[in-house]
Amino acid sequence: MTTLQRPMAVAAPRLLNLGCGTRCHAAWVNLDLHPQRPGVRRHDVSTPLPFAADAFDAVYHSHVLEHLRPADVPPFLGECHRVLRPGGVLRLAVPDLEQIARLYLDALEGAWQAEPGAAGRHRWLVMELIDQATREQPGGEMLAHLRRNASAWHRLGADGASVRDQLRCEAGTPPVSRWRQRLRGWLCGSWRERLIRRLLGREYELLQLGRFRRGGEVHQWMYDRVSLRALLTEAGFIGFRCPAADESAIPGWERYGLDVLPDGTAAKPDSLYVEADKP
Repeated sequence: MTTLQRPMAVAAPRLLNLGCGTRCHAAWVNLDLHPQRPGVRRHDVSTPLPFAADAFDAVYHSHVLEHLRPADVPPFLGECHRVLRPGGVLRLAVPDLEQIARLYLDALEGAWQAEPGAAGRHRWLVMELIDQATREQPGGEMLAHLRRNASAWHRLGADGASVRDQLRCEAGTPPVSRWRQRLRGWLCGSWRERLIRRLLGREYELLQLGRFRRGGEVHQWMYDRVSLRALLTEAGFIGFRCPAADESAIPGWERYGLDVLPDGTAAKPDSLYVEADKP
């Protein structure tokens, strides 16, 4: 178990959750580029945070950093540092490159030796390493694979439930209804979009690809404990540590349910959890 520093001694901490998605808590100020829950404020984290310096006792973001272009990461971490009070805690989670690489090498050797189930694990882990950074359509090869083979659901954690629901809805929609939905989307599309399509011709596909690649789904980079320690140190943080999903120097962390599900399991099993302090 990781040794944690003493929790922050504050009576009513101000807590900031960036890129929260659907994992948010009323005790936190929750921001997201595409708000999905009531009370979540819209904000693009590649721009400066709309808060004064030293405004928060803790800043948290989960699976956000990998979606930012590498050049945007230092300014973003600088903003996290700016809005934290001295002694405040930054907590973040990212897909763990080290974990995925170790699992990949293990599956690679197992598949080479024809161990039962190793070939499927190998294929999935190749996708974890590559597909999320190179895909050109929503879901990429991962979603196509899950439609055919559900053997890797455990790697998706809590996100797996929403993906399952999506696939069930697609399976339960009659083909005629799906065709009507596509036709309605084409007919009801804005005149501006239809004009752009006509003007660009075959190059319209490249525009759509660019929109997708910059839309926030794909991974722009991957991180491990060494690269994150260097980034946070450069941003001015101290006390770098790698706690478990249910450990934190943030008081009452277990009450918020941000990294841990009600049954005690990690919401995102592929994660590396990191904390550091503002001096």
